[in-house]
Amino acid sequence: MCAVFSFALRFSDYFGHWKGVQALKRRLPREYAFKILFMIDIGTNDAENAMRYLLDDAGFSSKEEFFCTMLVEGVESKKKELDEMLSKHLVNWQFNRLAATVRNILRIALYELLYFDDIPPAVSINEAIELTKIYHDEEAARFVNGILDTIYKQAETN
Repeated sequence: MCAVFSFALRFSDYFGHWKGVQALKRRLPREYAFKILFMIDIGTNDAENAMRYLLDDAGFSSKEEFFCTMLVEGVESKKKELDEMLSKHLVNWQFNRLAATVRNILRIALYELLYFDDIPPAVSINEAIELTKIYHDEEAARFVNGILDTIYKQAETN
């Protein structure tokens, strides 16, 4: 059996037929969405210019670019709602005082939890943790995990 075919079989068994492939193709667009939202949050960038700046040379497929754009536009359109929901789960802290990296990662993950039924909640939370480890640090990643896990568990009981 050829090595590539063998890997494909193991990959398919582990992740499900096409769901794993789709999930893996979302990681980089999610990271680009984070970068775009970060540019909007800390600078004077508008969504359209920030997306054009980063996505023009990203080399994404149309589906990947669509996913990235959906995240950016969705988070931007629901920012007030997301921020209010996240603020309710902060203890002795104000949302606007969080690092811009953490703020935007939390927004993306919460938006996914609320509006993307095809993405398992554990995936959204894990992706947020991984992004936080890359762009902030381990302590912030634990904080992000705690906030998102609390929101998810509360939603499950309601």
